Order: sequence, then C-alpha cells, then structure tokens
Amino acid sequence: MQKPVAISALTPIEAAAELARLAQEIAIHDARYYREDAPSVTDAEYDALRQRNDAIEAKFPELVRADSPSQRLGAAPVEAFGKVRHRVPMLSLANGFSEEEVREFTARVRRFLNVGEAEPLAFTAEPKIDGLSISIRYSHGKLVEAATRGDGFEGENVTANIRTIADVPHVISASDFPADFEIRGEIYMSHADFAALNVAQEKAGEKVFANPRNAAAGSLRQLDSRITARRALRFFAYAWGYAERPPASTQWDVCQAFKRWGFPVNRLMVLCETVEEMLAHYHRIEEERAALGYDIDGVVYKVNRLDLQERLGFVSRSPRWGLAHKFAAEKAMTRLEGIDIQVGRTGALTPVARLAPVTVGGVVVSNATLHNEDEIERKDVRIGDTVIVQRAGDVIPQILGPVLEKRPVDAVKFVMPELCPFCGSHAVREGVVRRCTGGLVCPAQAVERLRHFVSRLAFDIEGLGEKVIQEFYDDGLVASPPDIFTLEARDARSLKKLKDREGWGAASVRKLFDAIDARRIIGFDRFIFALGIRHVGETTARQLARAYGSAEHLRDQMIAAADPENEARRELTAHEGIGDVVADAVVEFFAEAHNVEVVNALLSHVKVEALEAVATSSPVAGKTVVFTGALERMTRDEAKAMAERLGAKVSGSVSKKTDLLVAGPGAGSKLKDAEKHGVEVIDEDGWFRLVGQD
Repeated sequence: MQKPVAISALTPIEAAAELARLAQEIAIHDARYYREDAPSVTDAEYDALRQRNDAIEAKFPELVRADSPSQRLGAAPVEAFGKVRHRVPMLSLANGFSEEEVREFTARVRRFLNVGEAEPLAFTAEPKIDGLSISIRYSHGKLVEAATRGDGFEGENVTANIRTIADVPHVISASDFPADFEIRGEIYMSHADFAALNVAQEKAGEKVFANPRNAAAGSLRQLDSRITARRALRFFAYAWGYAERPPASTQWDVCQAFKRWGFPVNRLMVLCETVEEMLAHYHRIEEERAALGYDIDGVVYKVNRLDLQERLGFVSRSPRWGLAHKFAAEKAMTRLEGIDIQVGRTGALTPVARLAPVTVGGVVVSNATLHNEDEIERKDVRIGDTVIVQRAGDVIPQILGPVLEKRPVDAVKFVMPELCPFCGSHAVREGVVRRCTGGLVCPAQAVERLRHFVSRLAFDIEGLGEKVIQEFYDDGLVASPPDIFTLEARDARSLKKLKDREGWGAASVRKLFDAIDARRIIGFDRFIFALGIRHVGETTARQLARAYGSAEHLRDQMIAAADPENEARRELTAHEGIGDVVADAVVEFFAEAHNVEVVNALLSHVKVEALEAVATSSPVAGKTVVFTGALERMTRDEAKAMAERLGAKVSGSVSKKTDLLVAGPGAGSKLKDAEKHGVEVIDEDGWFRLVGQD
C-alpha cells in the first residue's frame, strides 16, 4: 500500500480529494459494520481512517464536507440510522405550570368521564425524567428493536446502542411477559457519571457536554455503539406502546410488573387518590431534587385505570389522561463579590463567581461557574454587579447575566490571568479554554499527572495505584515524578517509616521499592508519554522518540524551538505526524522552566534508552500479525512491541488482510476467523523460530 502523504504536505486540492475518498470509504465501512454486521477492517484501521479525516479537516476547515464522518458524531442526522415506524405513536404530554392548572386537569378528567367530586379517581405521580425517550420492542421475551421518539410517529433505530445499556434486559423469562410488547421509558445519565464523562472528554481533548440530557442523547445517538457502551447510560421504564396484552388493568400495576420483569422503575412513583395528594407529592419531589443524582424537570400525573385512559383518549398530540407538572424556573438575584480561578486536573483555568450566599430552589448558592473568559465577556458580568442566578440542570448554579440598572459605578471588569495562580506557570489559551503549562509541577494537576506517569503505557510501576498516589501526595511523600525515585532513600532517613503506615508492611514496601528500581531504565517513547504533554499520546511519543533519539536532544531542541524562526521549530513540524497542534504543545511544555527542571531531575535518576530501529528485512516486515490466546513466553504488550520492532503491523482482529495469527492456549474465535480467511496460524514457539529468536 502506498504510504499516505503527510498532512502537513497536502495542498488544498489534494486535501479535498482525500476528504472525498475518506468520506466514501468510511461510509462503506459503517454500512458493513452497522447494517451488515460484517466489518472488513480492524478497529485500529477504522480509527486510523477517522483520525486522518479529522486531522485533514483541522488543517483545512474550509474543506469540511456535508457528508464528512465528523459530521455524523454526537447528535447524528436521522438518515444515519434506520427508521422505525411506531406501531403506537409516542406522543408527548401536555404541560402544566401551576397548582391551578393541575386542579383544572383533574376537574376536566372528571367532567369528561362524568365522575363526581365525591367518587374515587386515582392518579399515578412520578418524576419527569429529563432524558431521551425510547421505545424497546420484545418478541417472545427477546429484545429485537429499539427506537427514539423521533417525530412521535417515526424514530431512529438505535437497537445496537440500547443493547449496551446495563439497565435494559436483553431477555425476559417471566411467564406473564407478553409475546409481543413495547416497553417505553427514558434514557438518562446521572450527575456523577455526567461529571466523570466531561472530565474524560476534556482530558481527551474532546467536546464537553452542556448537561446530562445532552450527554445522554449524544451518547445514545452514536453511529459507533462502542462509544455508547463506554458511556454510563441508565434507563427508567414508565410506559408501553404496542402490547399483545397488558399485564394488568392499571398504570400502577403495569409498572409493578415492569419491576418484576427486571426493568428499573422510579422509586418516587406513588398512587394518589386526590388532587391534594398529587400536589403534596409534587412538592416532596421538588424538595428532593438536589439529592436525586439525576435531572428531573417536573412530575407526571396519569389516570390510573387503563379502561378510563382508553375512554379519555387523545386531544391533538397529547393524551387527555396525563399531565406534566413542570417545575418553575429557579432564579434569584445576588451580588457578585469576586471571581476566583479554579485549575482542573487537566490544567484548565475556570473562572468561578464568588457570590453573596442566596437561596435558590431550596439550596444555598455561594459559587457559580462562569465557564471561560469569552462567557464573561459575552454576558458582560463585572465584579460588584447584581446578577441573576439560576440552578440549571437541577443543581448546577449558573449566572444568567447582570441586572444592569443595579450596576454600581465602581463595578470592575475581570481580566483572565496569564499565569497559573497555583504554580505561576504560563497559562496558554487553547480555543475558549486557558490552560496551565506547568503540568509536572502544578499542585492542581499533580495527582492526575502522577497517576499518568506511573500508568501502564508510561513507567508502569506496580504498586503505585490511584489510592497510593493520592495517599503519598496528601502526606507530602511524592509531589512530582522525581520524588518517586528518591522515595527509598528518603524513607531510610525518615523516623516515620513506610512500613509502619496503616496497610503497609516490610514486605509490601520492599516490593514497591523493587518495582520502582525496575523502572530506572525506561524506553524513550515511554519516557515522553509519561511526561503527560497535551496532545502527545502513545503513537506521537514513539514518533518523537524516533525523530530525536535521546531525551537530552529532545529537550534542547524543544527549548530552541520556542523561537518560531529557529531551525529547530521547522524541523519539528517536518516530522511525519507532528502537526502544529502537537508542536505547539511540546514547545510550550519545554518553554516552562519548571517542567525542564523536573525532566532534568528525572534524567538524574533514570536511564532513558533509545528506541530500537524498526527492522525492514525481517521475516515479518510489512506483514499484519494478530496475537491471541494466552501467551506464555511474553506479555501481549511485549509481543506487540517485538512485532513492531521487526517491522510488522499488529492488529486486534483477524480479517482477510491478516498475514499471520500467533495463537496461544485458549485461542477462540480469532482462530476460527483465521481458518475462514485462510490465514497462516503458528504457536508462540513458532513465532520465535520465525523471527530467529528461538
């Protein structure tokens, strides 16, 4: 295969032609994967195509195509999914915003049914989940299809994605489960999972979501169900569509059947006999909102008896038998007393409003995020202003804007700092975010950076897990990476020994010190990756290691490259795979004196080995190799590294493009795939004989 042209060398005409080719090729792979269930490329090959597409678009944003793969991520267009016609329309409820409207709703139902005030008429009341509505069809107890609401009559087929959600059973074995049944409910994301997702998104340089509902909708409507599977989506069941036979005669009892069948039903669903009970439950839920852990925006009331629901029917596109009692907007006015800067674990500087405490929706609010400097400028918020505060997404306070008529003459415009308030390093703007460049020394980022430094693809130090890193950092034992390699010497001089700490002992401490000593010799690519330079992943670290040969040379050249006119800068961007974004990140890292000090300290404790040259004449050079089963003479990572040194390409799955399968004990489906495609199969000993290392 011809080697692709470096993106930095593409002309606009060449870039446009390649984007057209990539759009067509990726669309074909998508069709084979999603519709035909027969992918023709490995995951790694597919990801490489998408990464190249994204990189070209980043350099040539004016050439982004309407059919670009990047335009199909997140809230993908309907055409990207198959369409499902709802056998029973998914209509929305009418809204009510006051107690008077709820009373009128119940009175209207009674009038329609000719039921007097003294006669019993029960309603269910449950939280209105702020998520994405879904209809899931089961045939003979097996999940066969899932669709979004869409326009109410036709939705998007998201069956593959729904199968990744743990709350949704794939098979129902209950004897009373109908042979043909559509269960309906809401896909949502908890506040904790939403926060974790945004941290991960930011760390990966991806877009962060505005709220849990957007995150849930974007996660469910992914063309790649593997992305959905990585997102912590949840489900509440509360209704049904087509049913061969309902399992009960009331709304309440049907939902109890849902619970028996294994579907989550909201614990706050209750049965109310009067409108007073309905309103009382509304206020109870309103009081609990902040503690629920997920977004709700009201309470839903439904007539309990299904025969009465059928009599009531629908008006326009809403049922007469249901009402969504929405919560009122939660707003208050208070004084903006100051703006503080928080530094996140990835170095992002976030302005946070310091407010005169005010109660908003039953919660005392004294801080609210202002997101970034552009947001402050857009809203024209100044220190000293009276501002309007709203609790958005249930519990997240936000400032809507200033009350201009109350602005004092001495209100002060806020200026974003250009130095990190925690470590004094430069804060460099990337898009709308300003980031601290002192990654290795910034206290705000220290724990996350240390965790990355000892992670599997970096120094891979056994015994320094997340809890231990946090413990050592909190107690002042390890503040930056070089401290790891002086730990044993400092412990020997200390009166308070590591072995005497709770949960430790002489044997476990010796094991830790041995694990640290085992990493005093490290490959250059791992060393670079461990530094945690933004935008420098495993592949880019390897490219830099091959390009510069030694840590000292890389350090010196990057310091020189701070001058954009220096030859070192031109040399950096000339290397394949090193674009302007990566180059800027690496240069900014070494432009910070604190980082250079840490690198120098590390080099006094560890020996950095140059990467071995990639073989071009080995027996496996240019071949695609897959390893499977339990390898006994080497780890999977060692096998991959060896194969790559020998010029082979390592894949995670077998296809017709695979040249060789190395199968250890316990090889399963990949062995069958190899037989199907006629791929050569050898065992681990055969591999060592083949490459001449037996």
